[in-house]
Amino acid sequence: MAHFDDLIDLLKVLIREPSVVGAEHSFFRVLQRELEERGANVTWYEGLLVAQGNQPDTTYFSAHIDRHGLVCTGPNEFQYAAFVAGSRSDLLGNSVSEELMRKVVDRFPKTPLMAYEPWSGAYRGAGTIVDSYICEHRNNLIFNVEGLDHLVAGTPVAFQDRLLHQDGLLSGQLDNVLTAACLVHLFALGYQGTAFFTAQEEAGRSWRYLLEWFRRFGGSTNQLVVVDTSPYPDRASADIQDVVLRHRDANAEFNRDTTESLEALCNSEGIRYSFKDDYIAQRNAELEASGQKPQSLGSTELGRITAASNGLVHGTTLQIPTTGYHTMQETAQVAAVQSFLRLLQGIGHCVA
Repeated sequence: MAHFDDLIDLLKVLIREPSVVGAEHSFFRVLQRELEERGANVTWYEGLLVAQGNQPDTTYFSAHIDRHGLVCTGPNEFQYAAFVAGSRSDLLGNSVSEELMRKVVDRFPKTPLMAYEPWSGAYRGAGTIVDSYICEHRNNLIFNVEGLDHLVAGTPVAFQDRLLHQDGLLSGQLDNVLTAACLVHLFALGYQGTAFFTAQEEAGRSWRYLLEWFRRFGGSTNQLVVVDTSPYPDRASADIQDVVLRHRDANAEFNRDTTESLEALCNSEGIRYSFKDDYIAQRNAELEASGQKPQSLGSTELGRITAASNGLVHGTTLQIPTTGYHTMQETAQVAAVQSFLRLLQGIGHCVA
């Protein structure tokens, strides 16, 4: 695929840059440079970077750019950044469930870390996760870390990462640097619309920044396409489709016309697709038949903004199927990423 090696080179650069949820400013600086080098006009807002071509109102894409990591919350004390950024503590009665904490507690064993200054990205030291545990007094997840006892509270700590590209697969902490890289690369392919890059999606807040932009500049749209990765339990279930669509999530139904247009584009391009809400419904029927608890339809940036905007903003989602979601080994097929990029070019009417 023409220009695909350029995307891989860009992804290698971006995946090494820290962007811990709640401390994304330095990553926005990197994105601004890469976007402007590709001809985009870039504007910053709180929690949002907007890149635009010469026809900004034709199409709107959105990708969140925050990734999971830790934050120093006291002398040699570290907590999961998404929980801190989302104010998910027992103090307000909205604490993270014990079930979710137990999913995260063993997710990053012996992971190498890098502390950084959140505005400039300046290096503040390296360390390693020793272990993690749930503090019974605070009902919160605490990480024991070696090598970063000099940090002051508020310092973000990223998981050190490198892109692994072999055997037709891409692996690393892909969510959501992978699809963000695709949007940056799209401008090199002639895209002239608008691309949003949002902060704090992992804390459930990114939709607020996006909705505020639409309220600032007026106009209703059903052309918003939110891009992301989508988790599957194993390669067999992930590889059934090249891309993942949705009719809805747990928050709202997506725009039917926009979804059907994307489905038609998949068919015309010969790209395999499935609907994640249909997949979850089928799995839930199997779980309930065996007496197990059903899964949620999941919550997306698009669902949140659709539910909150009273008809001002709606659209659909486009996702890349992956395994190892929210780990350092999240993996996607190269062929799936290539199909995803072809669809972006088709939606965005790229001429390159």
